[in-house]
Amino acid sequence: MTKLSVNINKIATLRNARGANNPDVVKVAMDCERFGAQGITVHPRPDERHIRYQDVLDLATVVSTEFNIEGYPDQRYMQLCKEVKPAQATLVPDPPDAITSNTGWDTISNQSQLRDIVAELQSYGCRVSIFINPEDKYFEPAKLTGTDRVELYTEPYASLFPKDKEKAVKPYVEVALIAKELGLGLNAGHDLDLHNLAYLAQSIPFLEEVSIGHALVCDALYYGLQNTIQMYRRQLEL
Repeated sequence: MTKLSVNINKIATLRNARGANNPDVVKVAMDCERFGAQGITVHPRPDERHIRYQDVLDLATVVSTEFNIEGYPDQRYMQLCKEVKPAQATLVPDPPDAITSNTGWDTISNQSQLRDIVAELQSYGCRVSIFINPEDKYFEPAKLTGTDRVELYTEPYASLFPKDKEKAVKPYVEVALIAKELGLGLNAGHDLDLHNLAYLAQSIPFLEEVSIGHALVCDALYYGLQNTIQMYRRQLEL
């Protein structure tokens, strides 16, 4: 069954808007787990505009499900993973000023760099996942980095889904099969929501994990956090 990891970056964005500690991201993470989240995801960025590096250290002491730290593998990220030793480190190719992740790694031209980074993170005890576009050319090079998993960048799927869901999911099913043949675990994330999540999970039944933040937090404004997490869980169980 596909696990749901809740990305709490947007909770930190709301907190930072007022400069105090409301909402408390540590309490929210614990509540997400209590409400049914099977993992907590954070993506600290250099400007700390949402999750702060101190948040990651604080969360590491309380998260009891899988803790997933996303980020560009600069020196500060690597040091954070060395100290925290999260269950999973997800590598994304974001430049420092990126608003959100908008593409996967070119695992061909970055293969040597990624191989060294993957090995270092694994030496800390982390499972490693590489954020990747749904293009078959990137998967064998990804395997050669030594990564444990890849995370499918699903924004193109989400964009096309309302117009043609079969066409939207087709490249994802194709690369998912390649990943499975190569022995790579499979995650997915970006712009997944209550409308498109179930179809993706049904189309790729061996999908191991989805990481969802923005849409889930937006839905929680209407449905409440506990109810929303259960609604997302049900989409993965259809």
